[in-house]
Amino acid sequence: MHMTGLAVTRMSSKGQIVIPVEMRDDLPEGEQILVIRHEGSLILKRASQIDDSIADDLKFAKRTEEALRRYEQGKFKRSGKEEFLAALDKW
Repeated sequence: MHMTGLAVTRMSSKGQIVIPVEMRDDLPEGEQILVIRHEGSLILKRASQIDDSIADDLKFAKRTEEALRRYEQGKFKRSGKEEFLAALDKW
């Protein structure tokens, strides 16, 4: 049986949110939670329940966002084709 619930929580000054105890009784400590922003809402989903291909896409998207952020901050280096391909293989 799937039960729906509602609970209220607050975000701390550090951006931390506590999942109310009544909502986390079946979540083990250390469980990874995927946070999705969609049309003004935040959706929480267990990372263990997402498809492997979506997980790979999300990892790639996160690394791409981080790389863009470093680029925009001027924290990047130029490299030749061989050096670039070698670095890409490490991904």
